[in-house]
Amino acid sequence: MNRERFEILAEAYGGDVSRWPTDERDAAAALMSADAGWALEVLSRAGDLDAALAAFAPVRGAAGLAERIVAGAPEARGRRWITWLLPAGMGAGLAAACAAGVMAGAHLFTGSLPANDGDAVVSVAGDDDFGLDLEDAAG
Repeated sequence: MNRERFEILAEAYGGDVSRWPTDERDAAAALMSADAGWALEVLSRAGDLDAALAAFAPVRGAAGLAERIVAGAPEARGRRWITWLLPAGMGAGLAAACAAGVMAGAHLFTGSLPANDGDAVVSVAGDDDFGLDLEDAAG
């Protein structure tokens, strides 16, 4: 065991080596006998923390305080968010569908509008090949 490991164990388990893990105690005893002054200083600091933690007493509230707080809390409002979320979701879905239609139309239409009042006829040549044939009104 080295000094760093000894300090880590003292911080984790306190200043009383008998509370340390059993397999670490023999190595700690050997280090304590080799450098007693340093080891006692480390154990003293850990013991001070142990004493402070042992003296700590949590503050207790008055009897029935928790029950009075719960009784005074407002009632749950239920699922109000659903009343505005569903219409908003439907509106967003409709907007997305419209945008998709505009994009599909823009993608499929690659030509220009006819200059005259001719009829436009769309003919399908294959699954992925669309063509736009413009016929003259006269003929």
